[in-house]
Amino acid sequence: MTKETNKADHHFLGSGWAFPVTFSVGNHQLNLSAYEENINESIDIILQTRNGERCMEGGFGSGLQQFLFKKMDETLKGEIKETITYALMYNEPRITVTNVDVQFSDVRGGVVEILLTYMYNQTNTRHNYVFPFYINEGTNLI
Repeated sequence: MTKETNKADHHFLGSGWAFPVTFSVGNHQLNLSAYEENINESIDIILQTRNGERCMEGGFGSGLQQFLFKKMDETLKGEIKETITYALMYNEPRITVTNVDVQFSDVRGGVVEILLTYMYNQTNTRHNYVFPFYINEGTNLI
């Protein structure tokens, strides 16, 4: 398969500015991302954005920050799973989330590991994305 054929097969995945926004050293051009990388960056932006943070798009984001400092129990797992599923369904039309697995990988450190399984809508190709979330972010709890 040639590079041009590969581009044509993945054009529906989209492209845009790389995140975080950076410029190339050689020609000072804006770095771009495309295809699977662009979708992963989009997921990351959605999960890190607070609801209402974007002034012209109040519904954009997930609002995961509301779970900071909450008790790490099964209820929290369900709330995180529901919040992520809804946020990605509403904000990322290129994918369909098939599973969200929430694990407390370090209870003492407040680390929650989220494994997303999703499919690209136009090809039904399955992919995974791991998002680390810190319940006790910014603290020095021991």
